Amino acid sequence: METGHVLGAGAVLVALVVLGAHAAGGEEPSGVFLEMAEGECQHLNGTEQVRYVRRCIHNREQFMHFDSDVGLFVADTPLGEPQAQYWNSQPDLLEVARGMVDTACRYNYQALTPFITERKGERVVRVAPMQSSSLPQTDRLACYVTGFYPAQIEVKWFQNGREETERVVSTDVMPNGDWTYQVLVMLETTPQRGDTYMCQVEHVSLQHPVSQRWELQSDGARSKMLTGVGGFVLGLIFLALGLGLYLRKKVSGGGRLAGGPLGRGAPQRVPRCCQDRALGTHHPPSRRSPRLLPTGLLSDLLPLRLRCAAAQSPPAPCPSPGSSPHSFPPSVAPSLPVTALQCRGPQGPPTVALGLSGSA
Repeated sequence: METGHVLGAGAVLVALVVLGAHAAGGEEPSGVFLEMAEGECQHLNGTEQVRYVRRCIHNREQFMHFDSDVGLFVADTPLGEPQAQYWNSQPDLLEVARGMVDTACRYNYQALTPFITERKGERVVRVAPMQSSSLPQTDRLACYVTGFYPAQIEVKWFQNGREETERVVSTDVMPNGDWTYQVLVMLETTPQRGDTYMCQVEHVSLQHPVSQRWELQSDGARSKMLTGVGGFVLGLIFLALGLGLYLRKKVSGGGRLAGGPLGRGAPQRVPRCCQDRALGTHHPPSRRSPRLLPTGLLSDLLPLRLRCAAAQSPPAPCPSPGSSPHSFPPSVAPSLPVTALQCRGPQGPPTVALGLSGSA
């Protein structure tokens, strides 16, 4: 073992001395010197049969290689003969090279299979008509396929069930940048009414071929489709308008509270002070506009205008339904049997609400 290492070191030293002698003699080495080793794993039917090949290259010329089927290093040029003899004389190096079939090839195959051979892209197949700039009508049908992996794919065109081969033009398979590919296959034809066209895709990731049909729509079918789309859009517009009007009316009428009749069918409003207290709103002090008595049984009476006056004593709160009303202060002396409620709002002067205690 030690003798082999000494011989190898001696060979390297001799080579350096020779190169140094040439340089000292005035001959400059030309070009770039490159020495590399390359390993290959060749699989047949997965891991059933695996071959490992290691290639040793000097200046783009293979001078020696190792083949796992042979089990030895083999010289390819006279430069590789001493190297092959040296490597074959080392049992430990031969054992490592022969074990690469299991430690590298089969191991990496099991680890990389889900990401390479079993990877399936999300394929998209779409057929669309195309028109040349010099012609007024459609003269080509394009089948666009994308999202497939690996790159090998077969795309066929069928017209009325018969495969077209002469008028088919295809682009090169191009990468998408995410390890998937795309291709565009065109059928040069002028579509006729009644004819059916189909683009069929066959790929290793598909259990069955994927097909996309296309046919020229008639004017009646196109008009029906446009009519249906227009009717659907108009229905949505009217639905939105009706819903908006309903919500607006509901919001605007939310401040009124229905009451029982007072007189002949006249609506009765809840006093403003009670509304304020019920709704939890606040109104700043202001002069309130006078209210008129409802028409009906009292239509012959003149309108009675009452102005709210500040009371000497704290005003009473709003009466609850069914409770007896309070009477006016002494300063107010109505000529008719009319009672009033002196209600107290959250802030500001009290508010007077009218109520009838008799009939005309």
